[in-house]
Amino acid sequence: MSRNVIRVLLVDDDEDDFILTRDFFSEVKGQKYDLQWASSYDGALEVIAQSEHDVYLFDYRLGSRTGLELLKQAQADGSSVPVILLTGQSEHEIDVEAMHAGAEDFLVKTELNPKALERAVRYAIERKRSEKEIQKLAAFPRWNPNPVLEFSRDGQLSYSNDAAQALADSLKKSSLQEILPPKVERIVADCLATGSVKSNLQTSLSDRTFAWSFIPILASKVVHCYATEITDRLNLEAQLRHSVKMEAVGQLAAGVAHDFNNILTVIQGHADLLLHKVNSDPQSENPLKQICLASERAGNLIRQLLMFSRKQVMQHRFLDLNEVISNLLQMLQRLLGEHIALEIHPAARLPAIYGDTGMIEQALMNLAVNARDAMPKGGRLIVRTSLKKFENSAKSLNAQAREGEFVCLSVIDSGCGMDDKTLNRVFEPFFTTKEVGKGTGLGLATVYGIVQQHQGWVEVESQVGQGTTFTIFLPATASKLSPKLALSSQHSAQGGAETILVVEDEPALRLLVVEILKLYGYRVFDAASGLLALDVWKEHKEKIDLLLTDMVMPDGISGRELAERLLKEQPTLKVIYTSGYSPGMAGKDTALLTGFNFLPKPYPPSRLAEVVRACLNNETPHKKPFSSREC
Repeated sequence: MSRNVIRVLLVDDDEDDFILTRDFFSEVKGQKYDLQWASSYDGALEVIAQSEHDVYLFDYRLGSRTGLELLKQAQADGSSVPVILLTGQSEHEIDVEAMHAGAEDFLVKTELNPKALERAVRYAIERKRSEKEIQKLAAFPRWNPNPVLEFSRDGQLSYSNDAAQALADSLKKSSLQEILPPKVERIVADCLATGSVKSNLQTSLSDRTFAWSFIPILASKVVHCYATEITDRLNLEAQLRHSVKMEAVGQLAAGVAHDFNNILTVIQGHADLLLHKVNSDPQSENPLKQICLASERAGNLIRQLLMFSRKQVMQHRFLDLNEVISNLLQMLQRLLGEHIALEIHPAARLPAIYGDTGMIEQALMNLAVNARDAMPKGGRLIVRTSLKKFENSAKSLNAQAREGEFVCLSVIDSGCGMDDKTLNRVFEPFFTTKEVGKGTGLGLATVYGIVQQHQGWVEVESQVGQGTTFTIFLPATASKLSPKLALSSQHSAQGGAETILVVEDEPALRLLVVEILKLYGYRVFDAASGLLALDVWKEHKEKIDLLLTDMVMPDGISGRELAERLLKEQPTLKVIYTSGYSPGMAGKDTALLTGFNFLPKPYPPSRLAEVVRACLNNETPHKKPFSSREC
């Protein structure tokens, strides 16, 4: 015991006993004692209330009261100071009663000496301290919110806390044995035999998963067991793995789509040019039309891949989701057919979202098609909008959820539903439960990509035979709705006499674009990279009216960087960007292109001519994020 001074309170109505006790303490070497005296029961209670002492010495006889009564009263008042009871002579009954009442020791005055008194005081203090520690240790398993159990050496359950029983009750099990891992006796025996811990033993009950740890206490020949529910953690880990997998597949899809779009543009462009030269020759015209149609279908497939991979071009504006749904209403009804009842439940006064109208429409159409296919014999489809606010705790429910207000689009069908195996793969590209030739497996993957590209997330709930609910969460904004910025659709494919610089690293595509523009009367310079384009610019910059550039090119200069360099020298230069995927892969370019002319690949010759003419005619009003003449 390491304390400079031990404070002692003696309660005794005999002053001579006080003097004798004081003398005893003064003879103790190596430890100082501060002795205070209270001569009456009531006086002692006043001192005890101040809680200034380390140990109490109570005489058994205090006039008309007793030391036992004082002990009980002090405990009732909340005192935890150790008490030693003193008597004039040895009385076994009083000794036993004192111990039962909570006294740490019982001493006979006639047998006292300095050594005995010091030993009793030290023992009382240490014992009380040990009792407090034991109480703390005992409180840990008892009040632990997780199940805590103890098993004897033969594998029998010897202790369980309230949390363990509450867990069994929540699982509707009549005994704890029903929720334990299998072969507990063998686990306990192995722990004690090897001295090793058995951790993370998982069990699943009622769609809930628990991790169990068994820890041997060799000195006591028992095994302690702790359980933790890990259902939410496993769900979040599964969502994270799914997101990582989808991101990796998306990157692959974007790379493939870029090269494939270049090839499709060449095929579609040459087929279109030939189609205008055959002069209604059926033997040539029909095959060329089929090539054009096949190229268009392939282009649509690639666009779906780009939406899934979040690399598609986005034309952002502030949207009213209810208005987007309303504009699609007739098309949705035709798509579903008469055997499916369509219900629209729009929420009142929804805030705007910031997104691409076409992509949102595509996501809704894909969900509607998926619902239709799940109801071959008819059913009911509900499209509902709502507003939901998430707090920080929402992150524990969905890995992608975050704090803020979100506009929700729910698509609910009464179809066949999905089992867990299908549900876990529902957003994977090319995964489909349909027959071969009945679907590409990109519909829901496209929805996933579109929602991700809009900084949102999608949740799905389904049960076999009870339908499916898809819910899309899109960030709400406080901005007012504004008119859509888009290219005019009234332009015909007219040519001109201006000079255009074409920058494209794909040789076949570059030659095709040059040929098309020359057919429409334009003068054309071309370059295979940004560096070569700078050389062309130095020689002919006074003649060039428009730059038509691919976004991603070799030699370290992107289309965006090339345009910025040329615009510094000639602010009146017009610019059109083109790419097989979105400039989002280059990061900052997506925001800079919002509201500007962007020509996505693949495109037919007439579309190229329309975009070029519209840009040169300044027919696309927009706000510019920097000083330039870009379209």
